[in-house]
Amino acid sequence: MTRIAAAITALLLFGAVCWPIEHALSQSHRAHRLQTVEFDLGLREQVGQLGFVAALSGFRALVADALFIQAHVAWERTEWGRVLFLFRQVTTLQPRAVLFWEMGAWHMAWNASTFALNDPSQPRLDFRVKAAREYFDLGKDFLERGIKNNPDRPELYEALARLYRDKYLDHEHAAEYFDKAATLPGAHAYVKRFAAYELAQSPGRERDGYRRLRGLYDAGERERLPSLLRHLKELEIKLDVPAHDRIP
Repeated sequence: MTRIAAAITALLLFGAVCWPIEHALSQSHRAHRLQTVEFDLGLREQVGQLGFVAALSGFRALVADALFIQAHVAWERTEWGRVLFLFRQVTTLQPRAVLFWEMGAWHMAWNASTFALNDPSQPRLDFRVKAAREYFDLGKDFLERGIKNNPDRPELYEALARLYRDKYLDHEHAAEYFDKAATLPGAHAYVKRFAAYELAQSPGRERDGYRRLRGLYDAGERERLPSLLRHLKELEIKLDVPAHDRIP
C-alpha cells in the first residue's frame, strides 16, 4: 500500500507540473474546435483508478499506449469483449489519435465479426449472422465517434465508406462517405473514383453514377483504369445508352 501511495503521490506531483501545459493545450484545442478528454466520473469508470490518476497527471498517451498493447494481446486470444473494452478506454484517453479509432473498428467489424460468423460452438447460422452484424455495428460506432472527434481526417470517412461497402453492402452510404473523404485535405486521389463506383451500384442512382464515371473518363487517360471502363460498359448496357454515346 505504501508503494502504491508513493506512486500516486509522484504522479500527482508530476501532474502539478504538467497541468499548466495540459491546460494550455486544452485551450488551444478548444480554439480550433477540437474535442479533448473530459476529466469526469465517466472517464474514471472507463480507465480505472490508477489509469485515471495517470491521465490526470499528464500520462494520457502513456496509459493509452499500454492499453493498446493489452488490446493486441486480447485480440491474439480472440477475447473480443476485452478488445472492445480496451479500445473504448484507449479512444477515451486519446480521441485525436485516428489509428486507435480505425483499429477498434477493424477489430470489431472485420476480425470479431468473421470469428462470430464461423464460430464452431454456435451451430445455428442465423445466430452467427446476428452476432456478426452486431460486431459490424460496434465497428461503425467507433468510426462515427472517431469522426466526431476528428472531423478533419479523411481516413475515418474512408474507413466508414469501406465498412458500408464491404460489410453492410450499402453502396449509397459508401458513396456518401467516400465523397466526404474526397473533400478533405490529405484524401487519397482514388476516393472520388470509389464514390462514383458505389453510386453506380446504388439502386435508383445508376444514372447519377454513370454521369460521374463518364466525367472521370472524359477527364483524360489517367482516369481510364480497367475498373472504371468495366463499370461504364456495364452501365451503358443497363441504362440503354445510345451506341453513338458509348465509350469506344
